[in-house]
Amino acid sequence: MEKTDKHDDIVRASLELIAEHGFHGVPMSMIAKKAGVGAGTIYRYFKSKDALITELHQELEAKISASLRQGYSEDQPLKERFLYLIRELLRYFIAHPLHFRYMEQYFNSPYGISLHRDRLLGRSGNHDILMDIFAEGIEQQVLKELPKAALFSLAFGPLISLMRDHILGFVNLDENLIKQATEACWDGIRNSANI
Repeated sequence: MEKTDKHDDIVRASLELIAEHGFHGVPMSMIAKKAGVGAGTIYRYFKSKDALITELHQELEAKISASLRQGYSEDQPLKERFLYLIRELLRYFIAHPLHFRYMEQYFNSPYGISLHRDRLLGRSGNHDILMDIFAEGIEQQVLKELPKAALFSLAFGPLISLMRDHILGFVNLDENLIKQATEACWDGIRNSANI
């Protein structure tokens, strides 16, 4: 179905409500009320709540990916590519905290677990720049020889926690802290034997 203002209102309302209350805390009637549409109207655009959740995730992934790829260059050294991606991701989420909160909900739910697993395991149809960087770094012995899932956790676990604390107002993720934190993440995954 063609996207309309109502479609966009439904998606926007879903993003705000799910980021705040979680998937199970948001019935379709609540989304309809916030979007200013009748409950039945949602089903003209989405077959089910699952379809709405999946489409919203896909839209956010596309926006995030487009943002990260804007200044990304395959010609840069591996470290610079890694730092660029994670710094831009933090900047994106600082500018779009609802997107972070939604994605965190998504990847900590049954909706996102299988997608995350497929990415970490490199299943077909799930190309990921970061997984390519990890594979290249292991091959070149620039990164620790760990499973990609472990590298992902070491690189992103601290950043996810920092981003959450930034949103909650516990820490201010300014440019200086972004630089220091991302360098620390790099230090956590780099192969110190090859300095």
